[in-house]
Amino acid sequence: MAFLDTLAEKGIIKKSEVDDITHEIENGADLDFVLAERGIDQEELLNLKSDYYGIPVRDMGTASVSPELLKNVPEESAAYYKFVPIIMEDGALEIGVLDPDNIGARDAIQFIASKLGVPYKIFLISQNDFQKTLEQYKGITGEVTKALSELETELTGDEAKGASTESQYGSDEDLIKKTKEGVSIIEEAPITKIVAVMLRHAIEGGASDIHIEPSTDKVRVRFRVDGVMHTSLLLPASVHSAVVARIKVLTNLKLDEKRKPQDGRFATRVGGRAVDFRVSTFPTYYGEKVVIRILDQNVALRSLENLGLSDAYAAMVREAIKKPYGIILLTGPTGSGKTTTLYSMLSELDREGTNVVSLEDPVEYNIPGVSQSQVRPEIGYTFANGLRSILRQDPDIIMVGEIRDKETAQLAIQAALTGHLVFATLHTNNAAAVVPRLVDMGVDPYLIAPTLVLAIAQRLVKTLCPEGGEAAEINEGIRVLIEQQTKDLSEEKRKQFLSAKNVYRPKPTAAYPTGMSGRVAVFEMFPVSSTVEHTILTHPVEEEIYKIARAEGMTTMKEDAMLKAFAGRIPFEQVNDLG
Repeated sequence: MAFLDTLAEKGIIKKSEVDDITHEIENGADLDFVLAERGIDQEELLNLKSDYYGIPVRDMGTASVSPELLKNVPEESAAYYKFVPIIMEDGALEIGVLDPDNIGARDAIQFIASKLGVPYKIFLISQNDFQKTLEQYKGITGEVTKALSELETELTGDEAKGASTESQYGSDEDLIKKTKEGVSIIEEAPITKIVAVMLRHAIEGGASDIHIEPSTDKVRVRFRVDGVMHTSLLLPASVHSAVVARIKVLTNLKLDEKRKPQDGRFATRVGGRAVDFRVSTFPTYYGEKVVIRILDQNVALRSLENLGLSDAYAAMVREAIKKPYGIILLTGPTGSGKTTTLYSMLSELDREGTNVVSLEDPVEYNIPGVSQSQVRPEIGYTFANGLRSILRQDPDIIMVGEIRDKETAQLAIQAALTGHLVFATLHTNNAAAVVPRLVDMGVDPYLIAPTLVLAIAQRLVKTLCPEGGEAAEINEGIRVLIEQQTKDLSEEKRKQFLSAKNVYRPKPTAAYPTGMSGRVAVFEMFPVSSTVEHTILTHPVEEEIYKIARAEGMTTMKEDAMLKAFAGRIPFEQVNDLG
């Protein structure tokens, strides 16, 4: 080892010791530890390494590493290759290493940095700083590992060698029986801690969903954050049945039913916040997969502006929801934030002076002053017959979670015709496609024209972190894209696009290593003017309706995203993702 030869030449160690130290290291010993045994202290060793490798020393002091940064450098890699993240500074990832000769560590660092899309700098750190940083990983993995260790200590003798967690805790029937008898092993078991830690870390990390996925030898736990799935935890396959059973007990699902999907929900308080969890189980080859949707009441209701609506679009929505009757239709794919937008609209209504009723599948958040009802198709309570019942409840305003079929579409339109204001969602790719979609579902154009008030389409895009992005001058390629996209808008409308000077790209920081945080909606919408109404009656096809809406000034979702990119709210790459 060349470094040891250099130490020998300087007389810091004896030449006769080089072979012995090399042999110890090849058998798994740590260089710093071996040299410390021979009287070389950490500070001296760091300076010697720095001189030899030409790498600066970094004293990490008492500062902690950002949890967001730790998430992007796997604990397993850090422990195995002996490197840890330090900080994201000036757009570069700073990494502390113990052994600069470790080629595998260099490759791993290169991979992590390229995945984050940032350059990296390497510093030498002490063994103490390395261990201290490694301790900071004791988040979800550390807490769960501790619970698993407790679980192992409860298994003794032959059970510890061969019994599964499921057999140790008894059958599903035993679990529920013991709960009823008040001897709840489940409540006292480490499995409870595992589930509780999982839920808490998902909420603190801003996750919208938790996926618990069994395989042949492990259980993968993934969180969905800002629409992207991340593996957060790996559990041994032996605890899968007990974890699922714990969740079923919380949700009041059937413990002995593993062949069919089940759905349920439960609520709790986490860190003083009221949080609802919607649970779905699904049978797979290796056991039941569980998906938990997190419904945080603290983020349920937002103002229209906080949704991402421009001033013009917010004014358009507010004007529409003041109408005494008609239908407002919101469209977009699953997971595009339609329900959140509907709830924001409902929150602006006079719920004291009007009777507001909703049909939802499921009820995601509770809105004060709204009578919310969850449809249950399995018992024959559908959107269609729910709507019939609602009309006998003397409603002023009705929200229909989703129009899925001809019968529901016709009933919603009839409700709008007979003096009710109706909010509803359906699936189309853009706002102009709302009308032909209703026609395809069997609603006559002469019924759509007088009832449709506003058609809205939306998607979600990722936002730059609160610390802001890095400005870049609009290049020729982007300029051409802007000109092509807005060519059919009026000159006055085009000015706000053509006058833009900069776009922004993510700027990684210590708190936000990817430079991104959260999502915002982009919209397109048009009110039904007399010209649009005439088009619905005479030629209700998407192309014609789009042409009229554009002539009347509608900006598309892509253009809405462009304006957000010019304002430094989202990176321009998100505009391209909208197609």
